[in-house]
Amino acid sequence: MERYADIVLPLAQPAYTFAVPEGMALAAGCAVAVQFGPRRFYAGIVWRVHDRRPDFKRIKSVERVLYDRPLLSAGQIALWEWIASYYMCSLGEVMRAALPALMKPSADSAELLAQEEFRPRTERYVSLAPQLYDENRLHETFETLERRAPKQYGALLEIASAGSGGGLPPGEVPRRLLQADLTVLHALERKGYLRIVEHERTVERAAPVFRLPELTGHQQAAFDELRRQFETGTRTALLHGVTSSGKTEIYIHLIADVLAQGGDVLLLVPEIALTAQLVERMERIFGSRVTAYHSRLTDRQRSETYLRLNASQGGEFVVGVRSSIFLPLGRLRLIIVDEEHDASYKQAEPAPRYNARDCAVVMAGLFGGRTLLGSATPSLETWLNAAGGKYGRASLTERYGEARMPEILVSDTLRAARRGERHAHFNKLLLDKIGERLDRGEQTMLFQNRRGFSPYVECTECGWTARCPDCNVTLTYHKAGGRLVCHYCGHAEPVPAKCPSCRVTDVVPMGFGTEKIEEEIVRLFPEARVVRLDRDTVTSQRAFNAIVAGFARHEADILVGTQMITKGFDFEGVSLVGILNADNLLNNPDFRAGERAFQLMMQVAGRAGRRAQGGEVVIQTAEPGHPVIRQVAAGDFEGMARAQLADREAFFYPPYARLTSLTLRHRDPQLLRRGAAELASRLRTRFGRRLLGPTPPPVDRIRGEYLVGLLLKIESGASSLRARGLLTEVLQAFARHPEFRTIVVVPDVDPQ
Repeated sequence: MERYADIVLPLAQPAYTFAVPEGMALAAGCAVAVQFGPRRFYAGIVWRVHDRRPDFKRIKSVERVLYDRPLLSAGQIALWEWIASYYMCSLGEVMRAALPALMKPSADSAELLAQEEFRPRTERYVSLAPQLYDENRLHETFETLERRAPKQYGALLEIASAGSGGGLPPGEVPRRLLQADLTVLHALERKGYLRIVEHERTVERAAPVFRLPELTGHQQAAFDELRRQFETGTRTALLHGVTSSGKTEIYIHLIADVLAQGGDVLLLVPEIALTAQLVERMERIFGSRVTAYHSRLTDRQRSETYLRLNASQGGEFVVGVRSSIFLPLGRLRLIIVDEEHDASYKQAEPAPRYNARDCAVVMAGLFGGRTLLGSATPSLETWLNAAGGKYGRASLTERYGEARMPEILVSDTLRAARRGERHAHFNKLLLDKIGERLDRGEQTMLFQNRRGFSPYVECTECGWTARCPDCNVTLTYHKAGGRLVCHYCGHAEPVPAKCPSCRVTDVVPMGFGTEKIEEEIVRLFPEARVVRLDRDTVTSQRAFNAIVAGFARHEADILVGTQMITKGFDFEGVSLVGILNADNLLNNPDFRAGERAFQLMMQVAGRAGRRAQGGEVVIQTAEPGHPVIRQVAAGDFEGMARAQLADREAFFYPPYARLTSLTLRHRDPQLLRRGAAELASRLRTRFGRRLLGPTPPPVDRIRGEYLVGLLLKIESGASSLRARGLLTEVLQAFARHPEFRTIVVVPDVDPQ
């Protein structure tokens, strides 16, 4: 009987059907080599095997199977299908995001593809020859070698006493762990005393004995409540704990429970670089059980990690970023999403534009596991699910140990300016607090959510501002390099000596970023040691680690930074945090602006006073009476949530509606406007008033392409599957329109 296989390729295409050669063993999830097109060869994934011949004449055959075991399990296949369906992309795009680069090679010939095929690193392993398993023969050999070849005797003794570990066959020892010289080992091999073989390199695993931190009464109560909920059938739960309340200790106990039973655990973090302290802490407790997975690993390291996990029998603990949801954890029992509110969990470009938090909930359900969402400032979607009983919930309302919540002070920038109490970009209140910390030998963190020296430069004579030639944004001034930089496309140019428009006067920096704050702090407090942490100073992982470690060792007094300083840090010397421009967080054209401003300010405020001495937070704002500012000052998350949810319900925004944004891109603005109007007309015939737009986004040109947006709102109770099906039909018909075929339409489900 003829057999056929539907195979997914790493292209923005659906699965294609190939013939299966007679005698070839294929199953869903296998990686295979196939020819696609006249001359291109790809590694693909078998999606299903069947006996239905496709209705085209020439059918190419599968070339060969690439690995000795399937790369995807049934659970992973189901997850990929859900992601492709929910986020409106192809399985090929999911494959591009899911598999490490070296595991999806392509080439112009089968021979070149074979050369590109990833092969894990191998390592020499040494063991006694089978005849020496007999104890008498072994002693006789020892006696002979001790008299005639002392070096060989020492090598054989070392191997016999080393044993085996890490899942190796009995008696096999990695060559790198032996002191013996290679020439001595080969001499023993020629005599028939040893066997030297090559295997894929293994990772030695420590015994599952963990020294767990002791829980406080509040932590124990939250841990017991979560465990009770999970045991009684709750699939997803929220751990809502104030900053420094000890959520990590609860994570550790839950992880230890699962690992002790041979299950796998996935701990998702927003960004590995920003949570290095968390990873280090997990390694101190769980040792070699911890596997880190993130973009700073090499392609080879990611590929080797994937294949090792694919062959694992359980007991794995992965700490990783959003792409870790695609790893093959066959016995997944627990997923923890730390800082679940963080926008970094949402993939922006390219497709699939998935949210790892939401995927984690679906993934745990597919694998029969549980999901724990942890945050001091949960997303409103998660909060409403917990409040409504869809998710379980446990709370930590007190800080760990003797630490107290910081006192939050609001400083009015307009009032300070009227009184002459504002110097540079600092109110007198904040400057006085910084001076007190320097006198006491304590540390300060200053948060400004904008990098660079200033957001733009302007001519004071004619009002000219420097703008990117390819994007509709102003260029940010970076004083250190004397450059104007576009933070969208990377365009850079020198600062003009005179205004290019009027040629009368110099251009001057307007506004302020972290670079300018650093300069002014150094001028105001020349005795202070100041460091800056943002995308400009963190040019590598080494640079990041050096800045963070140095500040932790109190080699600096003041740390100036962007959002990078808000996440995951525990500096015991920090007793003051300054938020320099809270208005910049609040005045964004986004329905989530209030929620995100609250989350960001509470997170950065949480860096202060994490020990018994307590701490203070100074928020500088021109709107001290703003509801969100008052809620931050009071630490009133529930008040913020109620107010924001009331607005969301009134204006029909998530979590009371599901959003899908459509971004249309083209270099011809007139064609783009006509196409957007045509697409909007077609969509309104299906969705009516649920469609908003077309409207240009705040940045309506990037990299030379003009942008127009449409927004679709669907009731939370309606069928999202039905809505996506109707939307797909309209988009496919629009893509076939002869005038608008060149317009790119990018759907983004649940945009952030």
